[in-house]
Amino acid sequence: MQTLDAIATRRSIRRFQDRPIPRPLVEQVLDATVQAPSAKNAQPWRFVVLEGERRDELVRIMREQAVHLKGMGVHIGSLEGTARAMAVAPVTIVVFNTLPEGIPPEAHDDYRFVMLQSTGGAIQTMLLAAHDLGLGSLWICDILFAACEVKAWLGREDEDLVACVSLGYADESPDARPRTPWQEVTEWEAPA
Repeated sequence: MQTLDAIATRRSIRRFQDRPIPRPLVEQVLDATVQAPSAKNAQPWRFVVLEGERRDELVRIMREQAVHLKGMGVHIGSLEGTARAMAVAPVTIVVFNTLPEGIPPEAHDDYRFVMLQSTGGAIQTMLLAAHDLGLGSLWICDILFAACEVKAWLGREDEDLVACVSLGYADESPDARPRTPWQEVTEWEAPA
């Protein structure tokens, strides 16, 4: 698949086939993912691959958090639907962001922002690699509703939880979502 074709045809998948993904295929996705560009080549991304009971536990945590937050009157967006999609995807990869060692505390916020951009690039690379390899994917930001609980469960309290990505064989073929033309979101400044 050509890169521009992958970009144009990739979709967010919320229904997956009940079919496991062979580990070598997940490893191929991860191998492509770590080729993403990163600021200062810091490669701040860290991944936790969850399958089976471990994936089920993550889904349970998210569902419990949805019930808790709704009970408090918090608008939880698509959290419940996301948990349903995660429950049928055979693999969910939790994505963390780290800071390079030696960064002075007063620069943490600036570096965190820069490293988050790199980790976002890695996630997009992951989605395109999965698509190219015949897998469906879903970039999940709703995990942030349960960030503290998930970080504690995985023993990663010192890292930034960014998102997670569910992978599986697609059981749907959604149409393209509307996109604003680039001309409407771009200012072009060139010398006269």
